[in-house]
Parts: sequence; C-alpha cells; structure tokens
Amino acid sequence: MAVFITGGARSGKSSFAEQYAMKVATKGIYIATCQPFDEELEQRISKHKLNRRDSGFQWTTIEEPYDVAERLEQIVGEQSASEAQGMDLPVILLDCLTLWLTNWLIRLDDNETKQSSLGIEIAKLLKSIQSCPFPLIIVSNEVGDGIVPAYPLGRIFRDEAGRLNQQVAAICERAFLVTAGIPIELKAIAFSWEQL
Repeated sequence: MAVFITGGARSGKSSFAEQYAMKVATKGIYIATCQPFDEELEQRISKHKLNRRDSGFQWTTIEEPYDVAERLEQIVGEQSASEAQGMDLPVILLDCLTLWLTNWLIRLDDNETKQSSLGIEIAKLLKSIQSCPFPLIIVSNEVGDGIVPAYPLGRIFRDEAGRLNQQVAAICERAFLVTAGIPIELKAIAFSWEQL
C-alpha cells in the first residue's frame, strides 16, 4: 500500500509521514533524497537524523539522491527474504520526491536530454512504487501554488513536479495534503465525475 503526502514548505508533511509510519509498522527504512549542497542543508539533514533517532522508532536511513527506483527494488528483495523467515516488515518512507527531481534536473544539463532521461527515471520510479508490496509512504512538495518562476529551469521544475505529483498520487491508495500541520485525506473527499 502506497501513501502520498504533499504540502508546502514547513507544512508538517514530513512529521505527519513519520507519525503515519510509526502507526503502520514497528520499524522503518527512510530513503532520504536530499544532498548537502551547503552548510545550512547539512544542518537540516543532521537535525532530521537526530529527530528520527530520538523518536524511539527504529529507523534505518538510506541516503539516495538519484537511484530511488533501484533502491526500492533492492529493499523489496532484501525484505522479502526477511518475510520468508517470519520477521516483521518495515514501512518505507521516501522523503522527498521534489528533492529527487531537483537532483535529476541539476544532473542533466541539456534540455533535450533532460526531458527524455527524466522521463525514463520517472517511469522507473512509478513502476517501483506500483510493485512495492510493503507499506510505502512518499513525501513531496506542492510547488504549483506560488508565483511562476522567472527563469527556465524553475519553470521546468515546477511543471515536472506538478506532473510527477499527479502521477504518483494516482497510483497511491491514499493521498494527503498537509497545511499548517493539519493533514487532509484528499482521495476521501475527492470529486468524482459520477457525482454530476
């Protein structure tokens, strides 16, 4: 079962995701996509690690800025062996999609290469999400509510993030929007065409 959680910066989405994880399993694997490009990011990452350590929940952190699909498949393979031995299965928390997308956009410089290579990576990620048999929580930022970025890469990022969020939310069983620390379950209140 995959769960999608989105929201703005500092909305409380990661905290909600971690709390959700603690309710569905006794241990977790945290796939962190953030790269420490500067000292401030290093401090943020350290703070997140400390918070997870101090939570009392058993987290295994894997830092994976690019190959998330492959890492998910590897985890599933390893955990399937554990399941066969009757061991408790972990929840997998991927935080976050927009940082993963940013990493790929920075890595791919040429625009034509960017679009085709990014499409391949997104397809691999979607496939790995759909085939994950364990509880999977995916965190992403909602970036389309702000101003239109003034530079081309910013506009590409905003557009790609919006499309990626739609695709991931569509294949997840549940989807939440977190605003001001308050989670709203989107699929539970979503409009359907049958209502017309």
